[in-house]
Amino acid sequence: MSGDETAAPAADRDACAGPWLAFAGCSAILGSTFLVISVGNDALAPVWASAVRLVLAAILLGIWCKLARIPFPRGDALKAAAAYGVFNFGLNFPLLYWGEKSVPSGLSAVMFSTIPLTTALLTRALGMERLTPAKLIGALIALAGVGVLFSGSFRGEIAPLGLLAVLSAATIAAIGATLLKRGPQQNPIGANAAACAIGAVIALGISFAVREAHVLPLTMPVLFPLLYLTIAGSLGAFVLFAWLIHHWPITRATYISVVVPLIALALGTVVRHERLTVLDCAGSAIVIAGLVIGMRGAAKSGH
Repeated sequence: MSGDETAAPAADRDACAGPWLAFAGCSAILGSTFLVISVGNDALAPVWASAVRLVLAAILLGIWCKLARIPFPRGDALKAAAAYGVFNFGLNFPLLYWGEKSVPSGLSAVMFSTIPLTTALLTRALGMERLTPAKLIGALIALAGVGVLFSGSFRGEIAPLGLLAVLSAATIAAIGATLLKRGPQQNPIGANAAACAIGAVIALGISFAVREAHVLPLTMPVLFPLLYLTIAGSLGAFVLFAWLIHHWPITRATYISVVVPLIALALGTVVRHERLTVLDCAGSAIVIAGLVIGMRGAAKSGH
């Protein structure tokens, strides 16, 4: 088979509207979830809120699999889904929810925009994708932006532990997505059902270990953020993302994280009246600039 013949299917996949629609849908939903997590934290303990969301998501995704006769992952697919559940849900969610108790939702989204370049480094280490000079330059610029954001914490403007928790959550999420991509291609609904179930067990364990208050979400002000995050986030965005990373190079798919902060910053300012300092704005701009440089290099190289 010639090089032209092997390149044609890849070109067809890139031109297909499906991945671009999944990309747009993920970006729109995730751009709002950072704000809704912040709202939900007003009523529920953070790790408990993440655990309840994961329990609901696992139940609903399990019902979806049953009704649609979607098989649960087995063998290597289950290993990949389990790793995704441990990192992307069991560890990432509690850290993110806890971090957003002290970090504005828009700024949290900016920290998560480091995911594409973290993923680029991980995929290179695992031999999955090439690491280009543009990715390295972008990573250094983005790292400088993160440093500017952290500099504000030294003057007491933002809690440094909160920023560290959110940045750790972003790095852990990148590990989870990379491990799912590394496994065999599988149904994204089944993969997320298994991953949410595993993540729920971990989040529940952490919540009880730190002795949070376990209030049941029975009133609408408490229930609405939880249902939105479960249905739009877990059943919507994360299913789309799990599908997308098996149809695009993962570095390109995680470029979603560059679009999300723009939406999250705007929503946080309008809805929660979150005010960012000049340093916050400068650091956010530097992070996004680094990501744009790195991801343009990834697009040009085909990875």
